[in-house]
Amino acid sequence: MSGSVIDASANTLEGLVDLDRFPLHDLASAQGRQLVEACRAQLADDGCVVLERFVPEAALAPLEKETERLSPQAHYNRNETNPYNSDGDTSLPASHPKNRFDDRTNGFVAGDRIDDRTIIRQLYRHPQFQRFIASVVGMETIHEYADPLADLVVNVLREGCQHPWHYDTNEFIVTLMTRKPQAGGRFEYVPGIRSPEGENFEAVEAVLDGDTRELKSRDLQLGDLQVFFGRYSLHRVTPVVGERERHTVIFAYAKEPGFVGRPERARRIFGRMAPIHERMLREGEARRSDTLAD
Repeated sequence: MSGSVIDASANTLEGLVDLDRFPLHDLASAQGRQLVEACRAQLADDGCVVLERFVPEAALAPLEKETERLSPQAHYNRNETNPYNSDGDTSLPASHPKNRFDDRTNGFVAGDRIDDRTIIRQLYRHPQFQRFIASVVGMETIHEYADPLADLVVNVLREGCQHPWHYDTNEFIVTLMTRKPQAGGRFEYVPGIRSPEGENFEAVEAVLDGDTRELKSRDLQLGDLQVFFGRYSLHRVTPVVGERERHTVIFAYAKEPGFVGRPERARRIFGRMAPIHERMLREGEARRSDTLAD
């Protein structure tokens, strides 16, 4: 790493990733294969794997400073949302998950605010990092989002901010914790509560009613990398407590090239749409590979 950035053109992640413990540069080695197999096993078990101290100690300060610099550009929104980021359905009972709304107050720095010189943008695009993530999620290759707002995002939570129960748009999400709050901001999830075959509304309703039997949580630390199947696992971030913001970098990849999030979702999260979203509204959105609600 040179200064506070890495050279994305170089075939190395030295200095940014703890390559002694996580040999992304040599996945064919015995240690590399063992790492991938362990991650796959954990994902198969509960849809979530956390690589603790993925970023070495020396690189934490530059990363934290970078997201601190970007955080004032976050768009904050406060609204009432259901787990599907959708409107309610008056044909269903009030207790139905589609009609269960909670306060969502948080901020997102959109991808078009994060330039190519940043550490996180270079990590997002680094072929060794992408190859590792693809191997972990069991894919030959993964593709960067074609969505200029949602490809690489910094989630910023101030005191009192929370992200209530929800699902992600894509099958899996990759996050990196770069700033911890004084308290709160805990990641909680219910693994595999829905599948491409069905929503499992009854189980979701039970969770919203306080059923914690299948609930799991992670107390993420600085430098922890998380891979999570967020399209099928209901999850939330509890309210942040204290003046110190919570910063999480979100690396968004897709199974196929050309993925763009739905225009309404962009408007809800970022407060605006990019030209590609406006074009989707004019020409019609592409069909999803599943029929799950978003």
